[in-house]
Amino acid sequence: MPQSKRVTKKHAVKLGRNIKVYIKSTFNNTIITLTDAEGRVIAWSTPGRMKYRGNKKNTPYAAQQAALSCIKAAYDLGAREAKVYVKGIGLGREPALRAIGNVVNVKKIIDITQLPHNGCRPPKVRKP
Repeated sequence: MPQSKRVTKKHAVKLGRNIKVYIKSTFNNTIITLTDAEGRVIAWSTPGRMKYRGNKKNTPYAAQQAALSCIKAAYDLGAREAKVYVKGIGLGREPALRAIGNVVNVKKIIDITQLPHNGCRPPKVRKP
């Protein structure tokens, strides 16, 4: 007896007007993640996903292209306003932010880069 195939439906993503955008920019890469208001990931992109390899991954242009591809997916789902959280000190943070600002209205830009506040614990004093 042949098995009947199960047909599964894809859940339709209903997105509000407000989204959160997380930009993590390092010296070697830039990662852009879009979430809804509750924190569920809608879309993400990196320059590596856009077929940039090696030294081209850490360029501002690659970060801009990754941000554009990511934000257009959210725009098609109905996102119009964004809060942007920027982390890191890489080259791609500002071009990615500009690309997002060209597509949606940016409400807030929040820098969540971690800062050292007293350094590491020094080594013990050497015994004579």
